[in-house]
Amino acid sequence: MAEAERQPPPESSEETPPATQNFIIPKKEIHTVPDMGKWKRSQAYADYIGFILTLNEGVKGKKLSLEYTVSEAIEKLVVLLNTLDRWIDETPPVDQPSRFGNKAFRTWYAKLHEEAENLVATVVPTHLAAAVPEVAVYLKESVGNSTRIDYGTGHEAAFAAFLCCLCKIGVLQVDDQIAIVFKVFNRYLEVMRKLQKTYRMEPAGSQDHPFLEPRHFVDEKAVNENHKDYMFLECILFITEMKTGPFAEHSNQLWNISAVPSWSKVNQGLIRMYKAECLEKFPVIQHFKFGSLLPIHPVTSS
Repeated sequence: MAEAERQPPPESSEETPPATQNFIIPKKEIHTVPDMGKWKRSQAYADYIGFILTLNEGVKGKKLSLEYTVSEAIEKLVVLLNTLDRWIDETPPVDQPSRFGNKAFRTWYAKLHEEAENLVATVVPTHLAAAVPEVAVYLKESVGNSTRIDYGTGHEAAFAAFLCCLCKIGVLQVDDQIAIVFKVFNRYLEVMRKLQKTYRMEPAGSQDHPFLEPRHFVDEKAVNENHKDYMFLECILFITEMKTGPFAEHSNQLWNISAVPSWSKVNQGLIRMYKAECLEKFPVIQHFKFGSLLPIHPVTSS
């Protein structure tokens, strides 16, 4: 995949990154609908989708309560996310005429924008300090849009890209796979839900289990009893808290999925849908940024 990953394993944690690695500030490259072809052929797309699928395989059929290795880098990422959470408490919503899109979000966002590189520097070892400005861009892009005060799948994708970049520079390792999802990504989702609730943000643009079947996720009792074990059910619970009316009306696509007979088919279907409805949609990908770690150039075989 990445240049750094093709190097022999470092002798020590103080190993310097490859001399060929010139970090750059990521920027937008997808300006028109025809540019989508560049994205789908890009090294960034191949690496991003590979990263997502690898994590998906790593946690399939596992409970959040599973015991797994938690490295120092994972702990530092959780501290970073806890800091973002604390800033929400320190930046209460303001009184304003409109119910949605509370402008206090812009104050919160400005603080992140100012501190992002410092936050990322707490996770990245000093010998990789040159990567910080590039990696920090994805963190800034992952929390919603400060102009529209909205949040959507493109912002979530930016956080996945942030984690992917940390893997490519060697801050996160193969052994971190489960913790990346269960500890870091899960904490990220918690903070994003708190952001959306606190600032009333608009939505932008959203192994088979022995007894829990897909039909159960539209059953309020099943969700309430099992959401602490499964990330998918945490997402469903959040939707039911934020929406009113029958589930079939406010979340029709998910309602349809509840008729799928097995979790493995649900998993395959959601991956297909994620590619089609998020990664292959111009309104989402036009905001994605490309640098040296997630480059726009066509896939090169390693």
